[in-house]
Parts: sequence; C-alpha cells; structure tokens
Amino acid sequence: MKPASSVTKIAREKGKHASSTENRRMVWEKVVWPLVLQVSRSYFSLKEYHTQRDQFCEFHNVRPSKVAGGFVSLLVKGILTRERNTYSIHYRLIPYMRKKVSLEYGLVIREINTKR
Repeated sequence: MKPASSVTKIAREKGKHASSTENRRMVWEKVVWPLVLQVSRSYFSLKEYHTQRDQFCEFHNVRPSKVAGGFVSLLVKGILTRERNTYSIHYRLIPYMRKKVSLEYGLVIREINTKR
C-alpha cells in the first residue's frame, strides 16, 4: 500500500492529453480569442500574436513554451490556420467574432466539429 502523500501526488498529476487540452484552452481563452476581438478581424499577424502572448506571459507568470505548445495544438486541431505570417480562425467562428461573444474553448470544439 502506498503512503497517502504519494497517492495524492499521483492524483494531481495530469496525463499528456489533459495537459495539452489545458494548454489549448488557456491559449484560446486568454491569448488568441481576446486578440481576435481586439483587432476585430478573423485573422492576425505573427507580430500581433507575439505582443499579446508576451503581455499574457508577463502578467500571469507563464512560460512562453507552455503558450507555444497550446498555440501549435490549436493549429493541429484546425481551430487556427496559417498562411505565411498570418493566422486565421476557423470560418465557423467568424459569426461569434462579429457579435463580440466571449467564446469558450468547449464551444469552439463543438462548433468546428459539427457537421452541417
């Protein structure tokens, strides 16, 4: 039988999938979506992203590598697309941008994966 302290430590550790999801959620809700609403368009430049990311990292004391992993994960999931130094949100998210809705990550996933 394991001591209670090691059991609680194991319970608090996250798996790779949970960490990736948490990083994607954080980057979407705290960096990318606020940036999209701020620039009022469905795309943003790499420079605009870096400025927003740096402000977030400094204010919340988060490592840029953690944010970078979440950002790449958003690209892999198809939430963001890249063309040169410009990143765009999925076309199904544009109506939310126009209405300036606070868009949570869970709704983003449901929206882009819905077959219409």
